[in-house]
Amino acid sequence: MTATAPQPPTALERRYRRLLLAYPRKYRAAHGDELLDVLLESADSGRTLPALREAWGLLTGGVRSRVAHQATGSAWVDGLHLGVTAVAAANLAALLPYTGAMPLWTLLSALSLLAVLRRWVLAAFPLSLVTGVKAVAVAAGRQAFDLTLVPVEPSFLTDRGLFADSSPFAVTATYAVTLIGLLVLASRRREALRTRSWWWLPAAVAISWAGPRWMEEDTTFPLSLSRLAVEAAVLGLAIACCYLTRDHRWALASGIYLLVTSIELTTHAEALTRQHLAYWGVLAVLTLGAASAPFRRRRHCLD
Repeated sequence: MTATAPQPPTALERRYRRLLLAYPRKYRAAHGDELLDVLLESADSGRTLPALREAWGLLTGGVRSRVAHQATGSAWVDGLHLGVTAVAAANLAALLPYTGAMPLWTLLSALSLLAVLRRWVLAAFPLSLVTGVKAVAVAAGRQAFDLTLVPVEPSFLTDRGLFADSSPFAVTATYAVTLIGLLVLASRRREALRTRSWWWLPAAVAISWAGPRWMEEDTTFPLSLSRLAVEAAVLGLAIACCYLTRDHRWALASGIYLLVTSIELTTHAEALTRQHLAYWGVLAVLTLGAASAPFRRRRHCLD
């Protein structure tokens, strides 16, 4: 007997398979074929496109499954790791416009963020330490490790000198939060950390861009609209994740990032304007929303 050649997938099946990519890989391996059979059997004869309601349901179901998959393991360890990732991305964003003048230190900062993303905590600590020492020295107008012409002029993304609108204390606090977090994570080696998304790298680039500006030109501490947009989008995702999973890990990460931002703003108390306060207020409200979202979900379920 000759084996029957498998039939090529139909257009509808191919489109269903693309929609199923919204689900995590493990879920697709365990239930993908079964779910695909149900979808194909319930589809009208001759249909080549999934129904709009089915397509939306698959996409939202996939996102929910991915978010639920993230809410596993120790919530506080994972939240701390996520918060350290956000701060490490901000540290890289501060150096990116000065790659031409400080290529080695920008590279070390990028490697530090990469190590955090890949869960290499023991490698991330020394990279963050040496980069932090250099950054604090530049902010204080001193030399460390190698000779650097101060002020450091940008090569792209901004027109201001490195740490021209910051202070040694704020830079020290930022790297101290990163280093303390890495030390705590290193002490919890039994807790499996999660590999983070590569989207943190383009997020760092977006935060480092100085435009479009939305503050007065004569302000001594300008903030860009692109930075606010990225931070608001990430914190909005944190609220959605907390709401869907009733888990506080994203709220913890948001609180860590808000702490670093608050320290940065506090060091410029004399130069703050209404726009600075509005900026901090947006971040604070979103962080509070992430912290309260799980409780709101619980009350809804009890009702």
